[in-house]
Amino acid sequence: MRTGIATVCLSGTLKEKMQACAIAGFDGIEIFEQDLVTSPLSPEDVRAMAADLGLGLDLYQPFRDFDGVTAELLKANLRRAEAKFKLMSRLGMDTILVCSNVATATIDDDELRASQLAQLAALAGEHGVKVAYEALAWGKHVNDYEHAHRLVEMVDHPNLGTCLDSFHILSRDWDTAPIEDFNADKIFFVQVADAPKLSMDVLSWSRHYRVFPGEGQFELAKFMGHVVRAGYTGPVSLEVFNDVFRQSDVERTAVDAMRSLIWLEEQSAKWLESTSAEAAAGSVPASRRRYPMELATLPKVSEPAGFNFAEVKADDTARLEKLLGQLGFGFEGRHRTKDVQLWTMGQARVIINEQAASHSEPAIAALGFDVDSPVIASARAQQLKAPVVQRRVQADEEVFQGICAPDSTEIFLCQGSPDGTAAWTHEFGEGLEHPGSGNRAVIDHVNLAQPWQHFDEAVLFYTSALALEPQPFAEVPSPSGLVRSQVMQTTDGAVRLVLNLAPAQQASAQQAQSARKSYQEHIAFAVDDLVATARSARDRGLEFLQIPANYYEDLDARFDLEPGFLATLKELNLLYDRDADGEFLHFYTATVGSVFFEMVERRGNYGGYGAPNAPVRHAVQYDHLHRN
Repeated sequence: MRTGIATVCLSGTLKEKMQACAIAGFDGIEIFEQDLVTSPLSPEDVRAMAADLGLGLDLYQPFRDFDGVTAELLKANLRRAEAKFKLMSRLGMDTILVCSNVATATIDDDELRASQLAQLAALAGEHGVKVAYEALAWGKHVNDYEHAHRLVEMVDHPNLGTCLDSFHILSRDWDTAPIEDFNADKIFFVQVADAPKLSMDVLSWSRHYRVFPGEGQFELAKFMGHVVRAGYTGPVSLEVFNDVFRQSDVERTAVDAMRSLIWLEEQSAKWLESTSAEAAAGSVPASRRRYPMELATLPKVSEPAGFNFAEVKADDTARLEKLLGQLGFGFEGRHRTKDVQLWTMGQARVIINEQAASHSEPAIAALGFDVDSPVIASARAQQLKAPVVQRRVQADEEVFQGICAPDSTEIFLCQGSPDGTAAWTHEFGEGLEHPGSGNRAVIDHVNLAQPWQHFDEAVLFYTSALALEPQPFAEVPSPSGLVRSQVMQTTDGAVRLVLNLAPAQQASAQQAQSARKSYQEHIAFAVDDLVATARSARDRGLEFLQIPANYYEDLDARFDLEPGFLATLKELNLLYDRDADGEFLHFYTATVGSVFFEMVERRGNYGGYGAPNAPVRHAVQYDHLHRN
């Protein structure tokens, strides 16, 4: 699949955008007219630079408001078009995007539109240019891609074809199956963009909220599957208008964009295989069916089986050690060659890393996941442009396969074992006698703060590299604004990762701690008996978050709890939730650095996170932070 991206997707100058696209590995680019108009580079300079970088110049865009106009305006439009065709000759480009008219179309007549497009195609042919006609979702008279295609067929000129843009098609919920019946020679260009499902006017939605494939909710694999079945072999190019992307680091955004196309290519191949009519009939296996466009796939990996460990990096570890001990964790010892501690409770393992942690407050630094094959999982992640994490190891020490997440959290892919043990723990020396809580525990979920400019990137990273599925996102009120919360998890819930986008003012107030850890994060541990765990922790001197009495009055009104049970919750500062599938009990510790811990108990098949209690937690933490 030939990959492309429109320069409008990225921040910076045209030169910076082109360099970033080459570094990310794109085959070609679309030049957005404004990027060229505002550039000091001449068209000849751009052409030479593209050649040096190995980038094709695939599309010049946009040419607006051409069709459905009066004869006088048509004359002016053709003059304008000829000037662009001459410019494209200097650039060495042969395809231009022409959008359906949204402003000056005064005549709703397909015969007239076809006649005017025929004149444009004839003029383009004289200059060696192909015209890709696109139906904008908000076009005045042409807003349906099938309508645009009918006009192209009416004209029947070799220099006029159609451009299929996933946003304009899927935002209007148009059926994509008819694409398969299009003449592939008349599909001149394909643009893709994802988007969250929003209730707003389509123009604003398009201009501000498009995202890269895998970061929204459109059925892009299905769209691309129909395009491939039609026989299209040209570029598949990203056209994403997004305010955040255009403010972010240009090279990083380009890499994220390339990752999204790699992911889309794989997902499209899977869709084709699963929906192949030949496979369903048992005649030709889908894996052996060939289309003109070859779709590459990645090494296949299963979902992670669970968390292997969580790592917190800190300079001063005394408060962290005290907190873990109060919760009931046992100190297993120090690593034999590294300045690292291991604390465990059941199968929940926490590493305290003091290496290169000078003057740093405690913060979540790394997560380990149990996977079937760490080497294959790492190879997949690297093909998806994930940076590799290298850690010093000596003989007889576990060699972890590590990659770096968008928020700089290090992700280690560990060899899982059926009994939940970890072979690397033998590298730690003799620790202290365990407190004797006897709790069986696992890491239930981890809550990570995400920088505002990399939130969508993180969703795609965990979806594509770790096979986690994004759940519907939620917005949780806090004293300083709404916190957007995106759950990523495995099908069985063995791995639950919560990505939080904090309010800007709340994040900036705490940015002094570190450029990344600008908002509180936490690790949650699941135990069998939370009440017993809480009593033991209290006896060891644990400082709980103090939950307001008003919360328990509201809790009683909502659930009509047994008085003794309600009194226990209030006594121990426990929070409670219930749904049709089960119950959820949990409590939180105070924050150390940017980290706090949560202890949870899931009863029945409760699968949530106590969402109704989140505003209470945010308010109590806010109050505690400001009082201290």
